[in-house]
Amino acid sequence: MVDLVLTEDRDAVRHVILNRPEKRNAFNLELVRAVGAALRAAADDPSVRVVVLRGNGPVFSAGMDIATLGAAASSASQLRSFRRDCLDAWNLAEEMLKPTVCVIHGACLGGALELALACDLRVMAEDAVVGLPETRLGLVPDVGGSSRLPQIVGVGRAKELILTSRVIGALDAERYGLVNRIGGMQVASALVDELLGCAPMAVGLAKRLIDASARPALSTTLELEVSAQEQCMRSADVREGVAAAAEKRAPVWRGV
Repeated sequence: MVDLVLTEDRDAVRHVILNRPEKRNAFNLELVRAVGAALRAAADDPSVRVVVLRGNGPVFSAGMDIATLGAAASSASQLRSFRRDCLDAWNLAEEMLKPTVCVIHGACLGGALELALACDLRVMAEDAVVGLPETRLGLVPDVGGSSRLPQIVGVGRAKELILTSRVIGALDAERYGLVNRIGGMQVASALVDELLGCAPMAVGLAKRLIDASARPALSTTLELEVSAQEQCMRSADVREGVAAAAEKRAPVWRGV
């Protein structure tokens, strides 16, 4: 059986690698839980000082698996259960004292970008694209995207990206402040070296202070996200949005 997440240690740096390339690293429940386990292991390992998250195959991740989304849409309890697994995993990237760096190539969409937003720093390949296309499915970003994106790029940019489902390239992502640097693994490695050059305890505590200042009400806004998603799930829009995505056609909206 193929491991859904690979780990690779490079001295004090733990690489956590999404390994579902045949599905463009789309997140089903098993991959979500495997990411959570890998991040938890990295957080608990005293020999690890920096965590790098990246993907195997042509893209970092296409986001949530459409079949998984369809199943979650069937009931509010399934939605909350799946979302809880996602947040348990994604939040580890933000909550661990060690700095986390997401290296994006190919594409990073939907729930995958929400995972990247939970990381401390993001490096994006020149030809990669990122976006939160949930509103095109009749959904909202509900695993941290609606909460974290405004703190990173500002309210105006966040509304533009989320309300229009716009997908952007590296130059716009850097200009918006969504990514820290443009480049591949060489650029990411240089950034990691800078992190390793600083005192680990000071880096970890500074990270915690900055996050507490930037997102003092994160737990409240995360709950608002799932409440909004439950309203979306009760509408006909989500059925049309998911069906249109599966059939590779434009959705037909009926209005509010």
